[in-house]
Amino acid sequence: MPQITVERSPGLDHVDWNAFALALHPLVVEVAAARLEACKTRVLRTEDEVVGDEGTTGQGGPAIVHVTLALLAGRSEETKAELTEAVLDLLRKHVEPSDGVSKVYASAEVRDLDPSYRSFQS
Repeated sequence: MPQITVERSPGLDHVDWNAFALALHPLVVEVAAARLEACKTRVLRTEDEVVGDEGTTGQGGPAIVHVTLALLAGRSEETKAELTEAVLDLLRKHVEPSDGVSKVYASAEVRDLDPSYRSFQS
């Protein structure tokens, strides 16, 4: 915990996602009282996307990035909202439109892990 997933468009290949994750982890520690060594981020490159009536993303169209932060239960709604806003601010610093991307749609959410969540490391 935290389990962090970043889903992003191919049009955002130019973003340094490693740098984003390394900046995100201390932010999660600060806002949500997580342990740095427990933060785990996966960045998933999506392929087929459509935004409203704008059509398929990429090739001069829009790009999408969505960050999901799954935390053990116990954080207040205020803490979750603060973390979501902080993640969006961090995305603004790391993600910008580039050639072939007309605009970026960014979103984030914080949710509680199911009580059945378990993990191990070896």
